[in-house]
Amino acid sequence: MSPKASTRRQFMKRATTTVSAAALANQIIAQTTPAGANGLPMRTLGRTGQKVSILCLGGWHIGAVKDHKEAIRIMHAAIDEGMTFFDNAWDYHNGHSEEVMGTALAQDGRRKKVFLMTKNCERDYAGSMKNLEDSLRRLKTDYLDLWQFHEMVYHNDPDWVFEKGGMKAALEAKKQGKVRYIGFTGHKDPLIHLKMLGKPQDWDSAQMPINVLDAHYRSFQHEVVPVCLKKNVGVIGMKGLAGGYPDGTLLVKGGLTAEECFRYCLSLPVSTQVVGINTMAHLKADIALARSFKPMTKAEMAALEARVKDVAGDGRYETFKSTKDFDGPHHRRQHGFAV
Repeated sequence: MSPKASTRRQFMKRATTTVSAAALANQIIAQTTPAGANGLPMRTLGRTGQKVSILCLGGWHIGAVKDHKEAIRIMHAAIDEGMTFFDNAWDYHNGHSEEVMGTALAQDGRRKKVFLMTKNCERDYAGSMKNLEDSLRRLKTDYLDLWQFHEMVYHNDPDWVFEKGGMKAALEAKKQGKVRYIGFTGHKDPLIHLKMLGKPQDWDSAQMPINVLDAHYRSFQHEVVPVCLKKNVGVIGMKGLAGGYPDGTLLVKGGLTAEECFRYCLSLPVSTQVVGINTMAHLKADIALARSFKPMTKAEMAALEARVKDVAGDGRYETFKSTKDFDGPHHRRQHGFAV
């Protein structure tokens, strides 16, 4: 085959892949259900076929609410308003996030109303099984809807999950009925997600940073999301405000509004976007945003990306990608890094 013919063939293959991914993305957004009087729009979570609310209540932030009764009140209100996908992780606030969420869900049968996800912080078999039992006890439930391997942020993490027995534990837990679906998370590098997606496992979900800055730097939306769509893996977005800095970096320095940021995220083919909620006011604002959601046009998305282009390409604001500052203490210790 001539070099010219080979180049043309590669171009056509890339073009076909792009069209296919774009078509799949449009399908996900088009299938968004309308909001009800006491509900949020919903989308399908990949191969699971489960309908989940387009916004997900973040476990780290709810665990940071100092008044435990207020945290429970916020979670109950979220369920009543239709935000029924709940996020958590074994290590959030040393287990407190799971404990307070478990207390909220145990009241008045609310567990049955929620699609509950938490995360496994171990890579080996024994540690994974202990994480699972800890999480089930804290969350006061006998099963998890979704169990994800947490923080795939080092390039050998995908290998460890399979070589050390973590995957074996997840599959056993699923067979035992303690876990319905299995996924993974990470915030560092698309290459690590692609390595996980290339492993011999039909993942149900993959959680990753989704925000307007991501379009320009180590882009999960450009590099990972298309692969997820082709493999029918549900995409869970996070860090919609580029990390949620207290000073509102993306909002203040980037000159964007929260509505613009999250509308952009939800205009991508994510099944749900995790949001940090630690006050009732935050909850009400997010509920209103979800109920009024209308996808951005391609032109609107491109215009928003252009506004942040000059500060997005070097990772200065997405420091969860460009530094180790956001790597969890538990995972630093696993890899022998200082905490």
